[in-house]
Amino acid sequence: MIFVEIALLSALILATRCANYQDIFVAGNIYFVDADCYARMTRVQMCDAQPGLIVRHHAFENFPQGTTPHTTAPLDYLILGLSLLLKPFTAHALDLAGAFISPVLALLGGWFLWWWSHRMKFRYRWVLLILYAISPILVQGTELGRPDHQSLSILLVTIAICAEWSSRMKAADTAASEDNRWSIVSEPAWALAIWVTAYEPLVLFLIIITTTFLVNRRALFGRDRRAGSIFFAAIIVIALLIERRIPSLLILHPDPIFKNWARTIGELAHASPANPVWLRWCGYLLLVAPFLIWMNIRTRRDDAPPFDFAQGKLGRALPIYVLLIATYVLTIWQARWGYFFALLFALALPALLAPIKWPAAVWITFALSMFPIFRDWDERLWPNETQLAARVERRNESAQLRDLALHLRSRDVHPFLAPWWLSPSIAYWSGQPGVAGSSHESLNGIEDGARFFLSDDLQREREILQQTAAFKLYRAAD
Repeated sequence: MIFVEIALLSALILATRCANYQDIFVAGNIYFVDADCYARMTRVQMCDAQPGLIVRHHAFENFPQGTTPHTTAPLDYLILGLSLLLKPFTAHALDLAGAFISPVLALLGGWFLWWWSHRMKFRYRWVLLILYAISPILVQGTELGRPDHQSLSILLVTIAICAEWSSRMKAADTAASEDNRWSIVSEPAWALAIWVTAYEPLVLFLIIITTTFLVNRRALFGRDRRAGSIFFAAIIVIALLIERRIPSLLILHPDPIFKNWARTIGELAHASPANPVWLRWCGYLLLVAPFLIWMNIRTRRDDAPPFDFAQGKLGRALPIYVLLIATYVLTIWQARWGYFFALLFALALPALLAPIKWPAAVWITFALSMFPIFRDWDERLWPNETQLAARVERRNESAQLRDLALHLRSRDVHPFLAPWWLSPSIAYWSGQPGVAGSSHESLNGIEDGARFFLSDDLQREREILQQTAAFKLYRAAD
C-alpha cells in the first residue's frame, strides 16, 4: 500500500509539473520558461567551465558595468550536480538538468510531505498531498523548464515549517523536550532557505520567531532549540563567507523607472482579494477557511488557553495560521508570495478539517471545491485556438531567436542591445554580454534599451550604442 501511495503521488506531481513539455522540448532543443531561467543557466555554465566558482558578478547583463546579483550558489551547484548524473545518458546534460531540477525538487517535497503527514497522523492527509500536487501556483513555481530559486525555496520552507510544527507537537506531548530532534531539522532548513534567497524565507522566519516570542518565550529559548540555533548560525555565517555580499533591496525602491519596469513583471503585480485567481490556486475551500479556523478555536480542550503552544490544538498550529494570514496579505501586495500562501494553505487544511468527523462529507466537499483548479487545468491542457496559436508562435520565435544568437558566438566580445526579456536567452546561447537583463540590478541597461527602442532620434540611438559599447542591434521582430 505504501508503494502504491508513493507511486500515485509521484505520478501526479510529475504529470502536473511536466504538462508544459511541448513548450520546453522543441525540435530537439531545450528552452526555458522565462528570462530569469536563462540568467540562472548562464551562471551554471560559468560554474561548469570553472568548478568551484562562486558567481558574484554578472558581466553578461547590464553591460559594460555588469551587476552584483541577488542569486546565490546553492541552486547553481544543484543543477550542475544533476547534470553530472545525466552526462552518461545525453549530450545536453546541462540544459536537461536545468529543465528537470524544479520537478525533481517538487518530487522531493511531495515525498517529504507524504512521510511527514503520515507521522503527524492527519486524518485527511491526502487533502494536503493532492492540493500540493495540483495547485496551479505551486506547479508554476516548480514546473519543467524553470530552473529558478523559487523551487528550492519552496522545498526548504516546506521542510522548515513542517519540522517547526512537529517540534512544537513533540514539546507539548512529551516531558523530555530536550530530546526534541525536530528543531535540529527546522532551523538549518530555515538557514538554507535564507541562503537561497534572503527575501520570502527570511520574512517567514521572522514572523515565526516574532509569533513565538510574543506567545511563549520559553519555546523560543528552550534547551531543545540550542543545537538547531547553532546549526542555523553556522549556515548563515558560511553563506556570508561564500557569497561575500548583501542582497540588494532595490525591490522596495521608489524610483519611477523601477515602478514602470515592475508593472511588466507578473510576480510583482498586486493580487486583489476579489481576483478569481485565488480560487484557481486553492479551490473553494479557501472561502470557508476563516470558519474552519474558528471551529478549531471552539474545539480546543476546555482547560487549554487557546494561544498556549504547550497545550491546545490551535496553540500547536498557531504559527501556521499566522503565516497563512501574513502570506495572504503579502500576496495582495506582490503575487510572488502566492507560492507560499498556497503551500501554507495546503499544510493547514488537514488541521482545519480535523474537527469534522464525517470523512465522506469532507471528501465530497473537497472534490467539489477543486472545480476552479480543474477549470484552470482544462484551459492549460486543452487551450482554445487563440491560445494554441500564441503558444506555437512563441515556440517559433524562440527557435528563430536561438538560431540568431548562435551566429553571434565568437571568442571576441561583441555586446548586443535587445529588449530586456530577450537579452538573457541571447546571452546564454551566444556567450556574448547584453546591455539589458532581467533582474532589478540591470535597471540601467533596461532603461537604455527601452529608450533606444522607443526613440525616433537616430543621433540619440547612436549615443546610447556608443555609451554601452553595443554595436550590434537585434530586434525581436527581425
